[in-house]
Amino acid sequence: MTKAASRSTSTASADPGPSAAQVIDAKIAGLDDWRGTTLAHVRRIIQQADPAVVETVKWRGVPVWEHDGILCTGETYARAVKLTFAKGAALDDPAGLFNASLDGNTRRAIDLHEGDTINATALKALIRAAVAVNVAAKAAKTSAPRKRAAPKAATDTRAAAPTGTARPPRR
Repeated sequence: MTKAASRSTSTASADPGPSAAQVIDAKIAGLDDWRGTTLAHVRRIIQQADPAVVETVKWRGVPVWEHDGILCTGETYARAVKLTFAKGAALDDPAGLFNASLDGNTRRAIDLHEGDTINATALKALIRAAVAVNVAAKAAKTSAPRKRAAPKAATDTRAAAPTGTARPPRR
């Protein structure tokens, strides 16, 4: 499921421009080599793994897939298509798909190079795990009782009384 731009029938409203899906479609079409094919294939896998995924575009045209937060991004470089998982360090990766950004505290990435075979089953499992992490984080955030701040004590802004030791005046 992609998030489409809604168009108002009012003539006074501004045109919101192309939807994120249309921008990603154009990006894929503009990559007339293996990178476009790879990005399109990965996109289909992500959509199959999570039919409720929302596509957005950020950071000067980078495709982003979200479900209660960012799941992953799809950056394209001259020699790689990089899927960066926002909370990848929190995900189990039994198939060993993560091969980049392995020393970070939060993110993990998969660099796909020309001729690489994509393990669709393992990638779907990673996407579903990323969805579960985001959903759990959102549930924890909304169900956690809010602590009320203790009332602040009134502060005395008057100068402190002298302690008996007089200082000579400054000159």
